[in-house]
Amino acid sequence: MKQEAETIELRGTVTAVIYQNEDNGYTILRLDAGEPEQVTVAGCLPGTAPGENLTIHGAWGSHPRYGAQFQAQWAVRTLPDKAQNMAAFLSSGALRGVGPKLAQAIVARFGADTMRVMEEFPEKLAQVKGITQKRALQIGAAFRRQTGVRRLIEFLQQYGLKPSMAMRLYKCYGDEAMQALQADPYILAGPYFGGSFHSADALAEKLGFDAGCPQRLAAALLFELSHNLSNGHCFIPRDKLLDATASLLGGQRQGCEIALDTLVENGEIVPDTVAGLDACYLARLYETENYVARRIQRMACAKPHPVRAASELLEALEAQTGITYTDRQKAAVAAAAKRDICILTGAPGTGKTTTVRAILALFDNLALETVLTAPTGRAAKRMSELCGREAVTVHRLLGAGRGGELDEPVFAKCESDPIKADAVILDETSMVDIFLLRALLAALPEGCRLLLVGDANQLPAVGPGNAFSDLIRSGMIETIRLSEIFRQAQESRIIQNAHRINRGELPNLRENTRDFFFLQRRDPEKAVETVLSLCAKRLPENMEIPAHQIQVLSPFKKGVAGTHNLNQRLQAALNPGCPEKKEKKFGEFVFREGDKVMQIRNNYDIMWKKADQTAGLGIYNGDIGAIVRISQREETLTVGFDDRLVTYGFEQLGELEPAYAMTVHKSQGSEYRAVILVAERGPAMLLARKVLYTAVTRARELLILVGDEQVIRTMTENNRQQRRYSGLKTRLAGE
Repeated sequence: MKQEAETIELRGTVTAVIYQNEDNGYTILRLDAGEPEQVTVAGCLPGTAPGENLTIHGAWGSHPRYGAQFQAQWAVRTLPDKAQNMAAFLSSGALRGVGPKLAQAIVARFGADTMRVMEEFPEKLAQVKGITQKRALQIGAAFRRQTGVRRLIEFLQQYGLKPSMAMRLYKCYGDEAMQALQADPYILAGPYFGGSFHSADALAEKLGFDAGCPQRLAAALLFELSHNLSNGHCFIPRDKLLDATASLLGGQRQGCEIALDTLVENGEIVPDTVAGLDACYLARLYETENYVARRIQRMACAKPHPVRAASELLEALEAQTGITYTDRQKAAVAAAAKRDICILTGAPGTGKTTTVRAILALFDNLALETVLTAPTGRAAKRMSELCGREAVTVHRLLGAGRGGELDEPVFAKCESDPIKADAVILDETSMVDIFLLRALLAALPEGCRLLLVGDANQLPAVGPGNAFSDLIRSGMIETIRLSEIFRQAQESRIIQNAHRINRGELPNLRENTRDFFFLQRRDPEKAVETVLSLCAKRLPENMEIPAHQIQVLSPFKKGVAGTHNLNQRLQAALNPGCPEKKEKKFGEFVFREGDKVMQIRNNYDIMWKKADQTAGLGIYNGDIGAIVRISQREETLTVGFDDRLVTYGFEQLGELEPAYAMTVHKSQGSEYRAVILVAERGPAMLLARKVLYTAVTRARELLILVGDEQVIRTMTENNRQQRRYSGLKTRLAGE
């Protein structure tokens, strides 16, 4: 068994900062530790500057290219006490407007008192030639910020908390950050700071806070509401919220009731009655849901647009394309032309794409400026291919950026600066959560038509709410359901079986022909071996489907048949290591040149470039690419996303994960030439009909089920859906 490296202490003065990431604090620096050669140190050391003294705790490690490095776990910092180091520290760039000459002048004037003057008496800096009173105060404020962040980092590190929290604390509270944290350590459990309730609770206990203190009870209630956003809930019924919070705290339900009433009085939690339930909302969720309901109601009740020649235009389109539209398709076209908002839904093979093309042609004939959009990059790309027109992600359409109060996306397009469009067609609407729907509605100009397209039988959005289903079930919006399977689609066993699954019938697993195959493997290890054979040999050699056009799906992440193990095994089979391919280990995975990878969170600020040197910002959750280059010297990894190249620093690799295999949830909105679904035993909540249906409908040409027939039967029969607490349907229906 490999022994962990011994933790030791290293002391010295920072001579140079080679790299520093302002977002997460990852730093590479040179340290004069009194040895013949300077030491390279790497770790989370935000705000470090040349000249300061560090006492670093960590262990020696080895960089694949640069050799020995000291890996810092945490550090104690002291400001420089020598004139030379003081000048280097002040001119490091940390203090805007202080260069080497000015730094030397400040140190020459104040000597050993320089650091104390900077922090406590910044107005005295005006005694130095070239510094005005105003500039002196600005330099002092910048210095206090740096020292304030440093003290916060040291304080947090004493209790094993992330240094990156210090930067956000200071951003939020400024010079009062330390006092705010000591007064209420539970602020760390808020979404903005990125701490868990348990880590904040541990800190509070060490600081002497009582288990029944108001801060603890309030933080636990807010944590439960925030945590359940990821479970799809917009609100939680009062009794359930109190029970869950009391369970989290190990009791104290009565105290939780008092704390809840206080949070209601303060406006942080909003009570309401929804379908007979005493609902408790976070204030921003309550506002979001109400805004969506009001805007949808206004659009649904708007006076219809006068369109006289819709039927004539459809007849001309039929003659031009040779397509005869069904009555339901014609009804969809008419509704899209007349209404501010309408819904088009249907399973695969029922003509949704054909109908969207007809609506798009009608909008063109009416000289409407139409925008096509979808919630993910892959869904937008697919929409572009099917419609022959550029489609963009909703985030790109709305000019998404980061900088909100909770470090969530903010959108340039809004009510005061709406998008330029007469009509918007949104595909894969089932993937849109309540927050993104609100942002889109806010950016629509008055009178703009909105067509919502999707398959209501697929999995709901990952985020809060069940918006697409709520909109349909409310009865407020004209909804056209396509159900007739077209003759060409009837020949596809993928589509036939998708409809069988949707009706609660077991897919036909006996007939292994055309585009749908079932390979019985009751042993998970045998199933994985079959998947490896299919991807590496059988499909590429027998059906001429290259490995990169095959997507392996699993309902879950863990276990032999989970995506974690599948990715490790598929990488070894499809992209084995060799001296010519550079690698970078990050977490449990070794990234290798040639690997298929996926972006797992929205990054609005990362830059991409194309071969023609055009550039832009933004890579989004679900985007898939391949690693084209790893540079150990530059400590970067470059990924090609279609025609865009994106370079990540090694410290950003937490935004990527291997994509040889992915969960069914992650595959939403995408279509692949060939899909292999591994159906083995796992968590009951994931062995559900919607999961199976969503997986099967991701395949365009070929679907192979590998696994246990009984598991497939269980998934087909399991139509129990985890309830999502949402008030949108009730608000729209006026109940």
